[in-house]
Amino acid sequence: MRILLTAALVAAGVLVGAAVPAVSGFVRGLLTSAGLPPAVLTFAAGPGTDASAKAPSNDGGHADGDGHDHDKAAGSKAGEGHAHGEHEHSEAEGEEGHVKMTAEQVEGQDIKVAKAEGGLLSRHILVPGTITPDTDRIARVPVRVVGTVSEMRKRLGDDVKKGDVVAVLDSREVADAKSDYLTAMVQSDLQKINFERQQKLLASAAASQAAFDNAKATFQENQLRVDLARQKLSALGLNAAEVAAAQKRDEATPNASTLRQYELRAPISGRIVERKVDVGTAVGKEGDPADVYTVADLSTVWIELAVPTSDLDEVREGARVTVNRGGRSEQGKVVFVSPLLNAETRSARVVVSLPNKDMAWRPGTYVTAEVETATDRVPVRVAKSSLQTVEGKRVVFVRTDEGFEKREVELGRSDDDAYEVVSGLKPGEDIAVANTFLLKAELGKSEADHDH
Repeated sequence: MRILLTAALVAAGVLVGAAVPAVSGFVRGLLTSAGLPPAVLTFAAGPGTDASAKAPSNDGGHADGDGHDHDKAAGSKAGEGHAHGEHEHSEAEGEEGHVKMTAEQVEGQDIKVAKAEGGLLSRHILVPGTITPDTDRIARVPVRVVGTVSEMRKRLGDDVKKGDVVAVLDSREVADAKSDYLTAMVQSDLQKINFERQQKLLASAAASQAAFDNAKATFQENQLRVDLARQKLSALGLNAAEVAAAQKRDEATPNASTLRQYELRAPISGRIVERKVDVGTAVGKEGDPADVYTVADLSTVWIELAVPTSDLDEVREGARVTVNRGGRSEQGKVVFVSPLLNAETRSARVVVSLPNKDMAWRPGTYVTAEVETATDRVPVRVAKSSLQTVEGKRVVFVRTDEGFEKREVELGRSDDDAYEVVSGLKPGEDIAVANTFLLKAELGKSEADHDH
């Protein structure tokens, strides 16, 4: 009976040990106290059951005993790692937005630095135009008498001064005018001598009053003839004193008479830009050429602009204009805004005066003009080259002792070249104004290293 009871307990223990490995140690102890050898229990439980029993014991021991200390150590190490990470992040935050760069590096990368200052913002409109001569600085050399061209003293392209003789005509009309004047002068001198003699005789009672009156009337009549002859010379552009001086020279050289010569002089200083006649050409009569040269002073030229009505209200006389062509630019100003509109183009004529001292602006050339329409003075003005966009925000790079600092700015009004800074930058601060994209690239690399 006892043997049957023991066998039943063994079987029950095996089953319970297999089903619930966590209590198999308790069952083995109970069966051992009942007199069953441990070897039998080990054989009945099997090697798998023993391993299962040992595994929870090991895990439990790790959790309750030494393992608890390991968790604390691990937690301590994790905590130290987190603290160290926070420290590195804090240092990186202190460097965020900064680009370290020595003065040699700044100079080597050609990063220009300038002070942020106030200035003017200018708004413009773009208008096409054509260069023309300044009509106030262009003149023709006119023919005032009937004659024939005997000399052409200037060639096309020659520079001339005002008053220079540029051509000589042979003219009978001029000879007649000079002769009339010279004859009147001779008669005037004779009548003057007679008048003065009669005046002395009358004073001494040696001549009658009638004789004196007759001499006086003749003298005054000749004076009128001299005045008329002088006015005729002046109408022809001749100087009476020069005519008289030329007559005296001709008396010394009878074979070189200048009585028929008529000199044409440059009315202004400039350059010969057009030649109308040749030597031997008849001039002065109806149907003949009326001038021999065209002289232009191209040190100043005009730009003819056709401004549409939509922009006309913004254009004013005196406004500054920047004229551009082929990479060259020059500053001029508006001198005339026509009150009339072209019926075909519905645009108004606007004239710009432009300096042309080196003669690079040639009449007939097409150009583009930037006409200033408004100016605004702002406290802080920065060039567009100073600005970069970082994370969707406009920034400038302010110079520091160690390099540059990224500074977010709020922008206001603008023109073609610069922006107004509303906030974020004060006048007098040094900022990078050229090659700022290099600073943006350096900033991106440093932030990428920080994220890594």
